[in-house]
Amino acid sequence: MNNQKILQLAKGFRGRSKNCIRAARERVEKALQYAYRDRRAKKRDMRGLWIQRINAGTRQHGVNYGEFMNGLSKENIGLNRKVLSEIAMHEPYSFKSLVDISRIAFTQVKTKQ
Repeated sequence: MNNQKILQLAKGFRGRSKNCIRAARERVEKALQYAYRDRRAKKRDMRGLWIQRINAGTRQHGVNYGEFMNGLSKENIGLNRKVLSEIAMHEPYSFKSLVDISRIAFTQVKTKQ
């Protein structure tokens, strides 16, 4: 990268890192490494957040996360975790109906065993 591009990327840094080419280059390279790493970590973090939200919603109705997801898979309801967490947060009545469907499917599987 040329010096002008490095200084442009270093805009907003503190101290010499925004003015001095050598310090700016080191900081920009490290910032790009962090950005690359964290774009991948963000996907893991978001999945964990969705699972926590779904678990909180299901526990309000007396079902845990694993039973809920198992029941949904038995009923062939193909909603992903992101959509389920949004439903749990913004549409509690719809989510309750999903929990009820899942509970029925899970108990039927449990009684067959």
